[in-house]
Amino acid sequence: MNNDPTLKELIREFFPYAKEKLGFSKPVKLFLRTDKENAENPLGRTAFYDPTNSSITLYTLDRHPKDVLKSLSHELVHHCQNCRGEFDDCSMKEGYAQEDNHLREMEKEAYLEGCMMFRDWEDMRRGRE
Repeated sequence: MNNDPTLKELIREFFPYAKEKLGFSKPVKLFLRTDKENAENPLGRTAFYDPTNSSITLYTLDRHPKDVLKSLSHELVHHCQNCRGEFDDCSMKEGYAQEDNHLREMEKEAYLEGCMMFRDWEDMRRGRE
C-alpha cells in the first residue's frame, strides 16, 4: 500500500488542514514504510514520531488508508508538542507512557486531539462530496 496514490492524495489533502488546526510552523518529515514482518505482527507498529529529527514514520502495508491517516493525525499532535518544547528532557524508553506522567499526558493529548481533528476533517470532507 506504500505506493497507493489514494493514500498519498489523502495525506496531501489532510496535512494542510492539520497544520492549520495545530498551528505548528516547524517542518516535519514524513516517511511511508512497508514492513512485511511488522504487518504480520498483530501488535506491530502503526507509526511513530521521532522528536530528534522531527519526523513521522507511518507503517502502511496491509492497513486501510483511513487507519493510516488516523495514525498521521496522532503523530502530528506529537510534532506540535515537540514544537512547543514538550519533548525537551524526555526519555522515550519502553514503557514511557505508563511510567512517565508528563509523557502519559502527552499521549492522552495526541489520542484525543488527533482523533477529534481527523474526525472533524472527515466530517467536513464528507460534506463536500
